[in-house]
Amino acid sequence: MLRRTVRLILTIVMIAAAGVVGTVATAGTAQADSCYTWNRTLKEGMSGSDVTQLQIRVAGHVTSGEILAVDGNFGPRTKAAVAKFQSAYGLASDGVAGPNTFSKIYSLQDADCTPVHFTYGELNKCNSTWGGGAVSAATAKENAKRTMWKLEAMRHALGDVPINISSGFRSTSCNSAVGGASNSQHLYGTAADLVGSPSFCRLAQQARTHGFGGILGPGYPGHNDHTHVDGRSSRYWSAPSCGI
Repeated sequence: MLRRTVRLILTIVMIAAAGVVGTVATAGTAQADSCYTWNRTLKEGMSGSDVTQLQIRVAGHVTSGEILAVDGNFGPRTKAAVAKFQSAYGLASDGVAGPNTFSKIYSLQDADCTPVHFTYGELNKCNSTWGGGAVSAATAKENAKRTMWKLEAMRHALGDVPINISSGFRSTSCNSAVGGASNSQHLYGTAADLVGSPSFCRLAQQARTHGFGGILGPGYPGHNDHTHVDGRSSRYWSAPSCGI
């Protein structure tokens, strides 16, 4: 009789515990993801590495000329970027990143954390190591990933039309071979040269609202056959033929 009573009590405790665990697991994350999984709802005033990962993915959803700081602090500008991301994908735009927001991000990223419509190979046609540039290989590759997330936002805003990249990361030797500037953003993995459709001017104009510090296009010396975007920290835009 005592054993039966003890078993009953243990069963009740285990069922209750399972219910609590289930509640916690579904409160802050929509699903497990092979790239990165958020385990809590994020909102203004919070900080941490999970905020940093969120900022990387919403940095392309900003106002004209804005560059979102990827600093791990969920401030007003991060809230606004999250709200713009949510609005862009038909979610309730409250600026709070919860299960629905994370589920959308999961659907947009591959296992290697690149957005679904871009690859590391597109951002590095120079070598397979990401080495030889102005920063470490790991930093160059990370910078390229952040550039791709901005391009993903830009691609969606353009109606989900393909964006083609002719040049991304360059080592010093690759940069010299194409006559690149000695201080080119390509050496840091932060730059991408865009070609194809839409027009170069349309690409340059659209890039203004996706967090790119550098935009160079038609009318700027050496840029009549492509539009250049990069993640420099200060703004430098010049595409005179496009009104920029």
